[in-house]
Amino acid sequence: MSARLKDTYVKQIVPRLMKERSYTSVMAVPRLTKVVVNMGVGEATQNIKLLDTAIEELGRIVGQKPAVRRSRKSIAAFKLRQGMPIAATVTLRGDRMYEFCDRLFNVALPRVRDFRGVAANAFDGRGNCTLGLRDQLIFPEVDYAKVEKLRGMNVTFVTTARSDEESKLLLAYMGMPFRNQ
Repeated sequence: MSARLKDTYVKQIVPRLMKERSYTSVMAVPRLTKVVVNMGVGEATQNIKLLDTAIEELGRIVGQKPAVRRSRKSIAAFKLRQGMPIAATVTLRGDRMYEFCDRLFNVALPRVRDFRGVAANAFDGRGNCTLGLRDQLIFPEVDYAKVEKLRGMNVTFVTTARSDEESKLLLAYMGMPFRNQ
């Protein structure tokens, strides 16, 4: 069984983009290649158990085991040494990516307090979009009673779009709520 958003992309979004943007081939239509979810845990320098709970929560949210990211440099002011574990990251592709996007757009983002939409400056100039989330409680997979500390995360959508305009159109058709200027 394939993801609902993937079916929508293939059956509705691709033909719509081909017609609107006059692409000559289906392969020219921009598509989502991967979604990277990153949760930084700076306090892990003092207490390594905080990273374990972050990994467990992130794994429950995305449905895949996160990789531990280690620091590249030593920074004395932050009591950080090179090679210390400080973050958890997951790269989603295929059906898991579409499933996560579907849950993010339709379940999690509407639960954000005072959410007015994703800002237009969330793009990097090459068709990729990064979204910052303040806490993990917007996802229904996280048990409110077990959360010790609120942790934010970055969600990066990597597309094959050549420009921010194409990428924004693709993500809007997929269901990402954008802010009205």
